[in-house]
Amino acid sequence: MVYFPTKNTGMRGYDMYDVLIIGGGVIGCAVAHRLSEYRGHMAVVEAGPDVCQGASRANSGIVHAGFDAVPGTEKARLNVKGARMMQALCNALGVPYGQPGAMVLGFSEDDRASLQTLYKRALQNEVSGCRLIEGREALTMEPQLNPAVVAALHVPASGLVSPYELTLALANAAARREVAFLLNTRVQSIKPVAGGWALHTNREILRTRAFVNCAGIFGGELHNQVSSRPVRIIARRGQYYLLDRAPVLPFGMTMFQVPTAMGKGVLVSPTTHGNLLIGPTAEDIPDMTDTATTASGLQEVLQKAALTWPAISVQDTITTFSGIRAHEAAGDFIIGAVEGAKEGAFEAIGIESPGLSAAPAIGQELGDWVAYAMQLVHKPTLTPLPPAPKFFRHMSNAEKQSACEKNSDYGHIVCRCEMVTEAEVRQAIRQPVGARNLDGVKLRTRAGMGRCQGGFCSPRILHILCEELGLAPEQVTKFGGASQILVGRLQDIAKEGLRHGQ
Repeated sequence: MVYFPTKNTGMRGYDMYDVLIIGGGVIGCAVAHRLSEYRGHMAVVEAGPDVCQGASRANSGIVHAGFDAVPGTEKARLNVKGARMMQALCNALGVPYGQPGAMVLGFSEDDRASLQTLYKRALQNEVSGCRLIEGREALTMEPQLNPAVVAALHVPASGLVSPYELTLALANAAARREVAFLLNTRVQSIKPVAGGWALHTNREILRTRAFVNCAGIFGGELHNQVSSRPVRIIARRGQYYLLDRAPVLPFGMTMFQVPTAMGKGVLVSPTTHGNLLIGPTAEDIPDMTDTATTASGLQEVLQKAALTWPAISVQDTITTFSGIRAHEAAGDFIIGAVEGAKEGAFEAIGIESPGLSAAPAIGQELGDWVAYAMQLVHKPTLTPLPPAPKFFRHMSNAEKQSACEKNSDYGHIVCRCEMVTEAEVRQAIRQPVGARNLDGVKLRTRAGMGRCQGGFCSPRILHILCEELGLAPEQVTKFGGASQILVGRLQDIAKEGLRHGQ
């Protein structure tokens, strides 16, 4: 396995890669995970300082059963297939998964008609277990619901997954099977060359026999450089509230409202870690990188969610956030060989909801497609993946004692809110695709995701990053780039002030 976290070393040892995957989100990592079963020189090329930097880290975490997607579309087919694959994949990778079910709520007779349409779609898409229920039954199942509910579609196959943990687990599994990860490397243009393609990046030119465009919101830009059929990607932002964990959440299932043309609407849902998630909005924005939250957007979330939950309260909010999904103007996923391009050009673009649900299927199908087209052969044996370590907070007292006896760092609690130990922080940094900043540790351990949002644990994590990576404190960032936590040492700043007579 080869992993290059921050800096380049020429062509990484290869004059020509077999496959380069552009984009380290859940789709790119799922494709890499599948391709790692084949022989060849492969790498994921990611613009950010870590994998899982875009839509894959900021979404609802819902494994949609497939009742909403229009029958006959790639969205529908891959949604249903991917959702059926999700639990086994998560079990294999040690990723949290749950299947509490969902309800789509109707509050008028017009909504009832929409629910009947969704039910028919569920039948056409072969989603099992869906049924239409009256408002009285819905209230029996979820007593905190608005009593004005008229009818609902009950979807027992709807699931939950931790999207960032899934992406990281796919990346680590691929890296253990010799897929390289080239981070901080933005693909700026793609050009055909003899024997394949040249990817011009902000660092160097990478040559490859084939590439797979999984670049999310920037996927359309790269597609249009090589395809005979232009596409248009629209950046659609969604804003959320995340509430603190509670012994008993107001809802056990994911609560949807009847969807609109802009998406599945504002939901109220538990998460795999026991929080409550409320959102998202659906705003088309010109700046594809604008993940700000706004007063008006968050107010919209509350107003719409109150229809589901009249007693809504956000006093236990621990954070708000937003994510951007890549909506292709024609409305469907675009997956496969790039139309009008020469051999070796593949893509998965326009992957918005239910893209997370479809990821296992997209990774499997597209990975196999690329391998077949490029005549890659299966590895005779696969490196077995180590079992995912159990989080300290989930251990029994006997397991905690045993862990501390084997590694004393388990006895040092770094994050009190999420009960994360020093041993787990160090393990996160030492993973094949390991943490290189505070947010990297956060995504891998949940340190900083609790009630204080890193107020207590950040200084200690910064110190551990310095020890593990050989960094000066001023070099540690929150999320890469220019997001340094510290700007200098007090004694140096004082000396500089005295020098200038201040």
